Amino acid sequence: MRIHTRIITRLFTPALVFTGLLCFAQNKEVINTRQIKPVPLSAVKINDGFWSPKLKVWHSKTIYDVLDKLEGKYEPDLDDMIKEKAERGRTRNAFLNFDLVAQGKKAIGSSDGPPWYDGLVYETLRGGADLLVSYPDATLEKKMDAYIDRIAAAQNADPEGYINTYTTLNRPTQRWGLNGGDDRWQHDVYNAGMLVEAGIHYYNATGKTKLLGVAVKMANYVTKVMGDAPKLNVIPAHAGPEEAFFKLYVLFKTQPKLKKKLGIPIKEDDYDAIVKYWIEKRGVFADADGSRKRQSFGSYNQDHIPVFEQKTIEGHAVRATLLGTAIAEVGGYKNDQRYLNTANHYWDNMISKRMFITGGEGAIADDEKFGADYFLPESAYLETCASIGSAFFSQQMNAVFADGKYMDEFERVIYNNMLSSVAADGQHYHYENPLISKDRKRWNWHGCPCCPPMFLKMIGALPKYIYGQDESTIFVNLFVGSDAKVNLKNTDVVIKQVTAYPWKGGIKINIDPAKSTAFNIAVRIPGWAMGNENPFDLYHSHVKEQVSLKVNGHAVEVKPVNGYISINRKWKKGDIIELNLPVEPRLVVPNDLVKTINGKTAIAAGPIVYALEGVDNAGIDAIHLTGDPKLMAQYKSDIANGVNVISGKMTDNRKEVNFTAIPFYAIGNRGVYPYKVWIAK
Repeated sequence: MRIHTRIITRLFTPALVFTGLLCFAQNKEVINTRQIKPVPLSAVKINDGFWSPKLKVWHSKTIYDVLDKLEGKYEPDLDDMIKEKAERGRTRNAFLNFDLVAQGKKAIGSSDGPPWYDGLVYETLRGGADLLVSYPDATLEKKMDAYIDRIAAAQNADPEGYINTYTTLNRPTQRWGLNGGDDRWQHDVYNAGMLVEAGIHYYNATGKTKLLGVAVKMANYVTKVMGDAPKLNVIPAHAGPEEAFFKLYVLFKTQPKLKKKLGIPIKEDDYDAIVKYWIEKRGVFADADGSRKRQSFGSYNQDHIPVFEQKTIEGHAVRATLLGTAIAEVGGYKNDQRYLNTANHYWDNMISKRMFITGGEGAIADDEKFGADYFLPESAYLETCASIGSAFFSQQMNAVFADGKYMDEFERVIYNNMLSSVAADGQHYHYENPLISKDRKRWNWHGCPCCPPMFLKMIGALPKYIYGQDESTIFVNLFVGSDAKVNLKNTDVVIKQVTAYPWKGGIKINIDPAKSTAFNIAVRIPGWAMGNENPFDLYHSHVKEQVSLKVNGHAVEVKPVNGYISINRKWKKGDIIELNLPVEPRLVVPNDLVKTINGKTAIAAGPIVYALEGVDNAGIDAIHLTGDPKLMAQYKSDIANGVNVISGKMTDNRKEVNFTAIPFYAIGNRGVYPYKVWIAK
């Protein structure tokens, strides 16, 4: 095991030029706070053998499926949901809640679905909005416009612009979880944040301001009633609003004319102030004089000690990763080292000691929380939302620090835990994603269906994460067949990426600037491709082949700095970068400190982690890995719409047997069978 010291630094060489404001902390860390901006969604088009067929399913089926099921159009297939339908005579309908509130209903003692159903509606609208940018769809837009009308009608029933249907229908005197209420259950603040997020994304996608107006009215009410004394001392029981309100602040800061268009009083600094309050008042339970004491849920929502004193990532894994995302974004925007140090502590602890090989997060079902360092059991909880939250967090860290290791972990999530959460048909789902199971099946709909909306948020945003840019550099962060137009140094640069990744390692990047221009192109070199399975050696692997890179047929030395090879030259039309990554099958073993899987091995190829599934492997429990399994990859079109399977030889009760491994994300698509990722020796 190697011991790592945390140093965040930016190296400058003739071939790698990153500009940025550097500041030195008392703890000797060097923080680069220059933002890499994702290339806008509208400027990127995916045309990829791996992702395009999946995206077609998701934008033509999954988004409609989730919206319809939120409206109660589903046949339950889980016992609790079947029982609920039998007792009520119908399935639950999230939009009925809005309709009842619009009719002036209050304190009726019932509502459909969990208190966070409003938030799931908003998250789905956000994901749908982003999909509209990449895949214009008049039918979907009309459908979402109709939902927005119903949401706006519900808000109009309240003179203050407050909207949270569960609280209005069940606990109208307990807004924000006060007066005997409980925001850990009610999700008042969380739902407000997701409304703001949806309003921003729908405006960006369509130019329509109705949902944004609803969001602004709610945000104005939030900032009116909570914050510094004499306002209410309230922080989110579920993180997410911090990032959403900060994006609202940035939106109006950068588009001041939009305020006039909305015709609503807007003080964007109020949104910034409430974000600061929500983050910095964690772990501070009352004012200095003891007044305004509030309820705390401890580490569950990262409220156990002040944020800037938190050295590890704790509590509910979704809440923690979303808070980390917000802290990184605010810290990067403001060059606030306190925020950046906390973000570093969270991310380093998460990736070095608490991340599962598939990118899953959250070891413990109780409170859906992180476990102790190195507690990584095969049967861990690994909620879909937590892994996606960690991916958003990693991407934001990349945007702040320009280090490819963050996108390595983003990539780990999207090719494994995230993809596992949705069946190949795009209409059945997984809430948990453990690495071993006897009989786990995908569900049609769930009592807490938070994962499909979170999935839609990520896949809607995915195209903009392929490339990034700053003033002098274009970053190639993901290897996805695509076309993008980037404006750099007042020159339009068209990038075309062609690849069969992740099944094959060849990647061709065509560079076509409008005129010959000198700039950098930084190509991410995944850690696993260089023999670094994890930046902190939580997992180890070895690849036999080497990474190679050429520009116009001429070899470039592969010595990544901060996870990138940066090529600084005068680019002209027709220039080509050719990258080859070693995606042959490899064996991965855990660090010796991970006692729960000590002595076991996993199989991976490229970014994809593999699993043995019972349908392919009789007596799966008895299969052990010994010697050289002679791993071979072969494409199979009849599994999960086409995958590379890996075959080899293992022992079964001391007898050599053939085995077949499939991508972890493909499990559960051919029926309910046992599966496992980690294989005993």
